[in-house]
Amino acid sequence: MVALLPLVHLTARALEGGPSAFLAVAARPRTVELLLRSMGLAAAVTAACVAIGVAAAWLVVRTDLPGRRIAGVLLALPLAVPSYVAAFAWVSQAPQLAGFWGAFGVLTAVSYPYVLLPVAAVLRGADGGLEEVARSLGHGPVRVLLGVTLRQAWPAAAAGGLLVALYVLSDFGAVSLMRYDTFTLGIYTSYRGTFNRTPAAVLGCVLVALAALVTFAEARARGRAARRIGRGVARLPAVVRLGPARAASAAFVAGVLAVALGVPAVSLAHWTVIGASRGVDLPDLAATAAVTLQVAALGAVLTTVLAVPVGVLTARHRGRVAAVLENAVYAGHALPGITVGLALVFVGVRLVPGIYQQLPLLLLAYAVLFLPLAVGAVRSAVALAPPAVEEVARSLGASRPGVLARVTLPLAAPGLVAGTALVFLTIAKELPATLMLRPTEVDTLAVRLWSHTGAGQFAAAAPYAVVLVLLAAVPALVLDRVLCRPGGAP
Repeated sequence: MVALLPLVHLTARALEGGPSAFLAVAARPRTVELLLRSMGLAAAVTAACVAIGVAAAWLVVRTDLPGRRIAGVLLALPLAVPSYVAAFAWVSQAPQLAGFWGAFGVLTAVSYPYVLLPVAAVLRGADGGLEEVARSLGHGPVRVLLGVTLRQAWPAAAAGGLLVALYVLSDFGAVSLMRYDTFTLGIYTSYRGTFNRTPAAVLGCVLVALAALVTFAEARARGRAARRIGRGVARLPAVVRLGPARAASAAFVAGVLAVALGVPAVSLAHWTVIGASRGVDLPDLAATAAVTLQVAALGAVLTTVLAVPVGVLTARHRGRVAAVLENAVYAGHALPGITVGLALVFVGVRLVPGIYQQLPLLLLAYAVLFLPLAVGAVRSAVALAPPAVEEVARSLGASRPGVLARVTLPLAAPGLVAGTALVFLTIAKELPATLMLRPTEVDTLAVRLWSHTGAGQFAAAAPYAVVLVLLAAVPALVLDRVLCRPGGAP
């Protein structure tokens, strides 16, 4: 119910004036324009991220690329760079990049790890025996790569592409700084520009429908994942010798890192030096970082606690009830932060007076937005824990809650830690819902950075951006180690 609350409110508010009023707003030329802009940007970024993520994952996992271990770590680090930080870094150095191509470049640079990490995990754990069989049948290296290796990785690439598409559709910071109008920016403008919230709710419903369509298309495109049959141990895949292509492959990886990490790092260093020369308000910076740590930690713990019963149920008791519950949870992931914020503003003002712009309402928004991330981690971790151990504990007289607390969760602890780290990382970077719901006079690093950048105060914004990236880098590295170790879950 927590995950569905914003969606229910959004639909009710959008239909408040009747179907005719809903259709009048949905059919406006401006709405159609925002729809086409959002779809075009999401499609372009997703295609680019799938191409970059799959190619980079194959290079660092399966080939003799020079320095591939270090490259694998560095290629995952853009996950710690919020889109608005990357946009700030680029637009502060080259304002002419604003518009579609600027938004496309920034969102691609920070989103390709969503494809890279799961594909790398699959390629590490895939059975190399299938490739050996294909080669023994006379297939050449290119045909084996396309027909066997990448075919095994396609479900993970499609799932990563879905995350990229949903991320782009929900992005607010990058498109606002790049001055490229999409649905999120249109909703925020409508919300701030008028006392009538119905048009913003209608736009939110259209955006949710678009996200649901993307999710359905991903499920159809992904199809059935290839599964290895039998209990044998998978063969380790052979290392591919790049030969003359080593230089070009290394240049490709270096180019990706230069765009995704190099330019933002140089830009942040440049503006930080300028800001330091003018004086940095260190107490305010420290206080803002402490607030960010507090809300991210509280939000991550709350979300993980709420995810445990859902994750355990879906891992151990597959059925209609579990499927319905899981789908209800994932409905929140299709809701962009700005639409969740819009719905919870109404909850805090009308339904529960006094909670608006208070910490509990902000934490509730984080739980709605990021509960699927924690549920996925809990479900995967519990599924890997041997059910036989739980059966033994129950046969010795332990209660079900006791088995859960003393057996299941300890066995699944690494996955729970990874899920909590992912939620912490995502909350620390979250902007639109935080802008709308944060307590009065309380700013996170993301909000302070956005405020300074929007006013063109790049030197003042840089220290907040640097601290935010450093804060987000720690859980990003944890995720890279968990997801990309041999046998890691995609």
